[in-house]
Amino acid sequence: MKPTVHDIAQAAGVSLATVDRVLNRRPGVREATRKRVEDAIRRIGFVRDVAAANLAKGRTYSIAFVIPSGDNSFMHALKREIEEAKRRSAHERTEIRLVEVPPFDARALAAALRDLSAEPPSGVALVAVEAPEVVAEIARLRENGTAVVTLVSDLSAEARDHFAGVDNLAAGRTAGSLMGRFLTGRNGKVAVIAGSMMVGDHRDRLQGFRERLGELHPGLDILPVMEGHDSPEEVFRLVSQVLAEHPSLAGIYNLGAGNRGLIRALSERGASDPRPVVIAHELTPHSRQALDAGLIDAILNQDAGHEVRSAIRVLRARADDLPVIDAQERIRIDIFLKDNLP
Repeated sequence: MKPTVHDIAQAAGVSLATVDRVLNRRPGVREATRKRVEDAIRRIGFVRDVAAANLAKGRTYSIAFVIPSGDNSFMHALKREIEEAKRRSAHERTEIRLVEVPPFDARALAAALRDLSAEPPSGVALVAVEAPEVVAEIARLRENGTAVVTLVSDLSAEARDHFAGVDNLAAGRTAGSLMGRFLTGRNGKVAVIAGSMMVGDHRDRLQGFRERLGELHPGLDILPVMEGHDSPEEVFRLVSQVLAEHPSLAGIYNLGAGNRGLIRALSERGASDPRPVVIAHELTPHSRQALDAGLIDAILNQDAGHEVRSAIRVLRARADDLPVIDAQERIRIDIFLKDNLP
């Protein structure tokens, strides 16, 4: 039989009321008595059933997701996963709220977080923009007892409680490794398109890409990064321009979104020999079709559903002061070629 609160009370020589105060971290217990109860808990191997305790207290977790709006296929996928989590949430005693803000807009993101501080939820998951006003609003939420998880794009570890996303430095190095191997024996220039250097995931991917490609293929010249703001129209304009200026371009790495613009520019250019090697992020219907057609050579993908579920698990664990299982929350980087499309 599993140990119960009665066993704790007997082992510690205290009342059930005292055990309840210690388990729920309420005041009114002397430090020596608290230590005696905690020692008894460890000694008899008591594991609290948090779900049952929350059910008995009628507790509900309140979680807010703050994500960018706009025409970004991956963010649309993230939004669908959040909506799916909302449909499940009633059965999990969780209330989920979705807040959308303009992409790469630090001021709007800070304002949304400030609004949440008026009635602080149990937890907040956000796609972070690195700016002082955003960090300050996150600090305000955490001071009020709200756990904060960064989603997809991270901040410094001390500014949040957890990050639900891939290792973006490793993702960039992986893209650099793929580009270097695809371009073995070929020199030239490589174009890089980012969404914005204001977000940590794009900076990390760029750093990793430059480092690894430089190690593997120092003969390649990486052009100055272009910011497409994850807009298909802006990415189309930038890629069309760089292809016109560099007809023998060796490679293109789109480390952000806006793949529809990239695909359109490649399609309108038509066949070229040799054509640039193209690596992009996120497997969507458009990028899948381009991969199958040979316009894109490799796609690095992250599972939006896993990230949303991970953020919810972590925020619930923080609310209950339970440990996070790191192995369960690790988000992997998937590599797709034309040959292994699911």
